[in-house]
Amino acid sequence: MESEIIIKNFLEAQYEKYAVSEFIEEDPIQIPYRFKKQQDIEIAGFFAAIFAWGRRDIIINKTTLLMELMDNSPFDFIKNASSTELQKLVDFKHRTFQFIDLEYFLKCFQLHFQKYDSLEYAFGGSLFTNEADIFNHLNYFNNYLKALLPIPDRTIKHIPNPAKGAAAKRLCMYLRWMTRKDAIDFGIWKTISTNQLVIPLDVHVINTAIKLSIIEENEKPNWNTAIKITNFLKQLDPIDPIKYDLALFGMGIERGKK
Repeated sequence: MESEIIIKNFLEAQYEKYAVSEFIEEDPIQIPYRFKKQQDIEIAGFFAAIFAWGRRDIIINKTTLLMELMDNSPFDFIKNASSTELQKLVDFKHRTFQFIDLEYFLKCFQLHFQKYDSLEYAFGGSLFTNEADIFNHLNYFNNYLKALLPIPDRTIKHIPNPAKGAAAKRLCMYLRWMTRKDAIDFGIWKTISTNQLVIPLDVHVINTAIKLSIIEENEKPNWNTAIKITNFLKQLDPIDPIKYDLALFGMGIERGKK
């Protein structure tokens, strides 16, 4: 118990250090902050999160390029784009994410926004308010897209499903952005509770969690490990445990710069 108090006090201090607006300037979350309309924030945030592997400056540049290709009005572009207009994006790619993947998401979102005014409902809305975590929200999103349009085999890796053991780091981060509210996160979605969020299992988070003896060094980067870290953080803050993501990630980034 005493060790948990020490870790809590330490992580609280680190959270206060990193949960400041300056953090946004070097993070992909800066992309959705360029918009005012909720749907633009949701769409820009989704792609910034989905592209979030590798160097942050490259992620930011690639997401910026995609927003420019969508005339810096992603919601209007998606709502109104014809198949011909979508072809202007044919050369876009980011690492293994190519036009075939982009086209799939854009067409799915186009169908979605014909019925709903927010991407929140693509994750199940209020269907899972009594659940312990976002497992069913992520599983719902995976199945929801497949029901909208058949998904190319290669595209499925961009929406990993915890039902198959995946940590789903990028989608966990996206839901953190949309659900929590502080100097960093938007807090524009209301159907997911902050205590349902699961830690985005970034390599920096894993390394810091090992340093703090939250997990063992040999534990795999999967859903079970994400839940283990999350459950530990819930002991420190049962209401908003994933605020400590900023601390764990920030410390990992800082160590990497040394």
